[in-house]
Amino acid sequence: MPLAFKSISHGTIAFGFFNIDSDMLLLDRYFFFATEFCSHLIEIAEKNPQGPFETSWEVYNISDPEDIGDLMGAIHGIHYTGFIGEVYRRFPFPERPEDFKQTPEGARTRDELVEIIKKFARSFEITFIIGEETEEVSIGPYRFTRTGFQELIKYVWQGGYPRWKDEIRPDYVVAMKDKIGLSSCRIFSGLELLSA
Repeated sequence: MPLAFKSISHGTIAFGFFNIDSDMLLLDRYFFFATEFCSHLIEIAEKNPQGPFETSWEVYNISDPEDIGDLMGAIHGIHYTGFIGEVYRRFPFPERPEDFKQTPEGARTRDELVEIIKKFARSFEITFIIGEETEEVSIGPYRFTRTGFQELIKYVWQGGYPRWKDEIRPDYVVAMKDKIGLSSCRIFSGLELLSA
């Protein structure tokens, strides 16, 4: 489930997994895969920038909220609209509450998610920027403090809410943690990713 996170630029915004059978994340109106999110962070950790840094990320943008859909309606199986509605038609919410866990095999549904989202969104590149003096991080127009950005990283590490199934993380998430742990890049300063 996406949770509310504080941004500098847009106030409180939603970020997170929105379906347990997929590794796709949403950031307000942007959609991208957790595999790519982690790959970008691995790249930054390896380049280890000590000052300003800029790169590009590919995302899907759904500009019309109606095209995003009704997450709670889809979860409850009563309102399948927009992109999220189509995802839940294909990958419904589990019948048993105890099965509500983020699957570490979510990347296997990527082709199907891409097929669905292309009906509602366009793919384009946004700029990811690490500021120098301000310790701000920008993902496109969304600006975060360093600690605010670290909350997004912690969310992915934990598997969001409801956490990873059986506390088993995908390899790409473990690789992200390992690379961040070796980096002295300032955006990772003070970030502690626990093993549980």
